[in-house]
Amino acid sequence: MQTLDIEAYPLPTGREEAWRFTPLDRIVLGDPGKVVVEHTAPDGAIVTSVDRDDPCFGSLLTPTDRYTALAMAGFERGTSVVVPQGVRLEQPVMISVRGEGGTAYGHLLVDIGDDAEATVVIDHGGSAVFLANAEYRLGANARLTVVSLQDWADDATHLGMHVAEIGRGALFRSVIVTLGGGLVRLCPQVRFAGPGGEAELLGLCFADDGQHLEHRLFVDHNQPHCRSRVVYKGALQGEGAHTVWIGDVLIRANADGTDTYETNRNLVLSDGARADSVPNLEIETGEVTGAGHASATGRFDDLQLFYLMARGITADNARRMVVRGFFAEVVEAIGVPALEERLMVTIESELERAFA
Repeated sequence: MQTLDIEAYPLPTGREEAWRFTPLDRIVLGDPGKVVVEHTAPDGAIVTSVDRDDPCFGSLLTPTDRYTALAMAGFERGTSVVVPQGVRLEQPVMISVRGEGGTAYGHLLVDIGDDAEATVVIDHGGSAVFLANAEYRLGANARLTVVSLQDWADDATHLGMHVAEIGRGALFRSVIVTLGGGLVRLCPQVRFAGPGGEAELLGLCFADDGQHLEHRLFVDHNQPHCRSRVVYKGALQGEGAHTVWIGDVLIRANADGTDTYETNRNLVLSDGARADSVPNLEIETGEVTGAGHASATGRFDDLQLFYLMARGITADNARRMVVRGFFAEVVEAIGVPALEERLMVTIESELERAFA
């Protein structure tokens, strides 16, 4: 565990590039609170609650700001998920995090051995100011899918950094679904520990009245012949609904043969909502297989609506169908049918409010 000096990380003012979109006045750290962490795991997975002084924590993640450092220093016990070499889990590891008020801290480490395969689902809910980080380590030729669901109460705040290190020939798939919480700010980061690694970073968010949902990604192509794909989609409705997506990709000078593309799409369903989308691509070598990005924010496609309404579908039902189809690419990538069904029910309830 790193030695942390919190005072080495000044409080952000909002003038910093990394914080210019975040409503800092809404981040209020109050009295100590509590989150209840429970899990279910199939045979082959080793899930334990570990004291914060265990050296396994902090080996991948270095704090970059005050709140990440507070999260690293503040948790007392973290959750460790280990899947040994060659073990392939048939069922997902399910981790439930439930806030019970106040300010709480957490930490998750997932360590997947060489040639192992697992799916881990982290389900956040309840009410809290929650500062938490996660570390994902993949061995050679490992396969890991992580689903992080933010379904907090309206008064919750969630700040966190996720760091993944992908071994040679390994595949890391991250699916981040943010539907609840007053303010959610997550910063996924990916780097590679050997050539031939792949990263698929998928995200979905649905912002309602007054919600601020922010996702800041960084893909560090620091090894040759690696591949990354980023697809994030957001929908917004209601006064003051705000989403922020920042997608940073760095291709280093030694990362020949990199293949990367990032996409962000936002669907604005009502007046008074705002989506900020900033893709960034920095290339330090000319020997790349492919590199690009795309971003678009807009309202419904009139041609899609016309096509559906011309076949007898009402305007509101046509809009619901368009939004369901918009999100389907991300939801279907989860691979856990019960969770996919739950998310579609939640999205449907959001649409009921939007088109009531």
